[in-house]
Amino acid sequence: MNTEYLKIGDISKDRPLIEKAGETLRNGGVVAIPTETVYGLAANALDETAVKKIFAAKGRPADNPLIVHVSGAEDVAALVERIDPRFPALAEKFWPGPLTVIMKKSALVPDVTSGGLDTVAVRCPSHPVAHAIIEAAGVPLAAPSANISGKPSPTKAEHVLADMQGRIDMIADGGSCEIGVESTVITLAENPPRLLRPGGVTPGMLKELLPDLVTDKSVFSALEKGAKAASPGMKYKHYSPSAEVVLLKGTLENAVKYVNRHGGEGCAVLCYEGEAQKFNVPAFEYGRENDMLSLAHGVFDALRKLDSGFTRAYVRTPEPEGVGLAVYNRLLRSAAFRVADADNPIEVIGLTGPTGAGKSTVSKYFKDNGYYIIDGDLLAREAVKSGTVLRALAEEYGADIINEDGSLDRRKTADRAFASPEKTKRLNEITHPAICALTSMEIAKAQSENARGAVIDAAALLECPPILALCDKLACVIAPAEERLQRITVRDSITEEQAKRRISAQHPDDYYISRTDYTIHNGINDDFRPDADKVIAGERNK
Repeated sequence: MNTEYLKIGDISKDRPLIEKAGETLRNGGVVAIPTETVYGLAANALDETAVKKIFAAKGRPADNPLIVHVSGAEDVAALVERIDPRFPALAEKFWPGPLTVIMKKSALVPDVTSGGLDTVAVRCPSHPVAHAIIEAAGVPLAAPSANISGKPSPTKAEHVLADMQGRIDMIADGGSCEIGVESTVITLAENPPRLLRPGGVTPGMLKELLPDLVTDKSVFSALEKGAKAASPGMKYKHYSPSAEVVLLKGTLENAVKYVNRHGGEGCAVLCYEGEAQKFNVPAFEYGRENDMLSLAHGVFDALRKLDSGFTRAYVRTPEPEGVGLAVYNRLLRSAAFRVADADNPIEVIGLTGPTGAGKSTVSKYFKDNGYYIIDGDLLAREAVKSGTVLRALAEEYGADIINEDGSLDRRKTADRAFASPEKTKRLNEITHPAICALTSMEIAKAQSENARGAVIDAAALLECPPILALCDKLACVIAPAEERLQRITVRDSITEEQAKRRISAQHPDDYYISRTDYTIHNGINDDFRPDADKVIAGERNK
C-alpha cells in the first residue's frame, strides 16, 4: 500500500487536502490525523470493515476499545443509549479538548469499535486540522494513537510515518501535537464516576463538576488478570520503546549516582532540562522539571529516541500530580511498573562459591527472609539470546555456533571460548555487559516489588567486575570438598570421577573467602543460618 502524505498548514488554503482526507475516510480508508494530544489513526467508527483496518495496521488486540472522535457534543446522542445528565456540563467546559467520556453505547456503534464492551468512549478534539477532517468526513471517527501497538504514541507526523508507512492510506501532517499525552478518560457508565486514564484535563479540574470522582487503581498498577480494559492505555505494558525502561525517583544528585553505577554499555537516561551533562551515559532532556506541560509535550518524543540502539534506560520521573499524573502514568506503563528509588536504593548482596557448596539452599533462606533472588546462571542464558551478543559471539568463535533455529550452541561455544585465556577473556567482554544490564533490571524489579533486598546468586560473580560494582556486600558459601563431591554426583547424576574433575577445575575456598566480606559455612555439620543472618544484619564474621 502506498501511504499518501498531506501537509496541512492552513485550514482555508489547504481545504482541498482536508476534503480529500474526508473522502478517504467516508470510503472506508484509514487516515492518520493530528489532534492536540497525539496523532490518531482514524477510520469511520460506524464501519466495521474500516475499523478492523485500524487494528490490522497497529497490530492492536481486538479487546482494546477505541475512542470515537466527533465534531461537537450534538453528535454524541446517536452514539449512546442515553445522554448522562452529567455530560452536558462536562462537554461545555472541556470540549473541544483532551477529555474522553464513556457512556453506554447505542446499537449504532459496532462491537469492534467498543472492544466488545457495552460502552463507547467519545471525545471532541480541539486541533483545527482534526476538527476540519471530522467535519469533512461527515462521520464519527474511531482514532487510537497512530503507532504500532504498545510503542510510544506519535506526537509528530514523522513518528507516524516511521510506524505506518505502507500500512495506511494517508497521513495528514498538521504539525507537532500541543499537549503530547493522550486524552483524559473518565467513565460515567457507573457510579461513582471513575478516572481511567489521566491526561491534560486533571482530576482537580474534573472534581469541580464531579466531586465524587474516584481514580481507578489501574492508573498506578496493572490490570488484574482476566480483567477487560475499559479504556485505551490500561494494558500492562504500553507506550514502550525497544529499550527496557526503569523509572527513577529521587534527587538529581542521587539519580546521577544511581545511573552512573547501574549504567554502562547500551544504557541511556531521560532527564530534565539542564541535567544531561551530569550523567556518564547518553542523556535526553524531555522537559523542565517543574513544568508538567513541557514534560507531557516531550515525553513520547524522548521515549522514541530510546529506539536508537539502546537496551535499557532510566527515566527521571515527575510527581504524579496535575498533568504530572498523566506523564507518570505513561512512563509507569512504558517501564512495566519497574520503579527504582535513587534516594533509598535497595541493598544488593552478591552470593558466590564453588560448585556443590549449596548456594541454592542459602539463596532460598534469603528469599524466605524477604530478599529477591537474581539467578546469575539464568541471566547468562538470557543474555546470549540477544541478537547483538549472538552476532559478536559468532564473529569471535565461528558462525557454526549458531543453531538453525537461531539459538546458541552452548557446548560448542564453551569448547572454543575456554580453549585459551584470551578466548575466555573475549567471552567475558562480549557477555558481561549484557548480563550486567539484565541484572540491573532485576534489581529495579526487586525494588518495585518492595523486597527487603536483592541477592545475586552467581558462581562466576568474582570474575564479572560490572556486576561486582552493583553489589553492596559479598558473601561466599563453602563446604568440605568430600561433601561437595557427594552433592554434585547426586545432583547432576554424574560419576565421582567427573565430579572430582569439576571441583579441581574451580578455585579453592581461600579464593572466595579472601575476596568476599562474609563466609557462610554450609557443611553437613554446619547450620548456615547464623552466618547468613550476619550478612543480613551487616555483622562482620571475618
